[in-house]
Amino acid sequence: MIVTPKIFARLVAIAILAVLLQLSFFSRVELLHTSADILPAVVVSLGLLGGSMTGAVAGFSIGFLVDCLLIAPLGGSSLVLLGAGYAAGLFRERFDIHSALLPPLICMALTLLAELGYAVVQVMLGVDAPVSVLIVRDMLLKSIYAFFLAWPIYFGLRRLLRPALVEEPMVTRRRQPTVLGTRRA
Repeated sequence: MIVTPKIFARLVAIAILAVLLQLSFFSRVELLHTSADILPAVVVSLGLLGGSMTGAVAGFSIGFLVDCLLIAPLGGSSLVLLGAGYAAGLFRERFDIHSALLPPLICMALTLLAELGYAVVQVMLGVDAPVSVLIVRDMLLKSIYAFFLAWPIYFGLRRLLRPALVEEPMVTRRRQPTVLGTRRA
């Protein structure tokens, strides 16, 4: 991703809008007694579009902003979202995205890992909260919600950041026409 001042302004606006939407809307809307978490999906989408550095920086920034706004221990969300963004960007750098189904599946898997990582960080920080089997159900539901929310998030961000995206063209070799039985060198 080529980051110009205009693209940087777009990325900052995306991060602030995502955090505000998560805190004011998505955290209050419950389906099956679980609210959706769009922040891992946004971070993973930015990582898939921009690479490991963009994903890691976006993850840290969004996580730090969430921790500051929620008056939570600083670093918990930052660490988890940094890892999710870096993993998504690393996937983009190592493999090609051939299918439209791949970004939502990656968002689903990395959201599940982010939720598990956030739970581990909270336990390590000593946050006293009741633990039950319902936490596993919530994590699975949040990852399923991330799968369905990843479609509009990924393709919307792709359209919004299109001028900055660096896409490697597919290398295709043209076959030379040959006469029956002859080869060209």
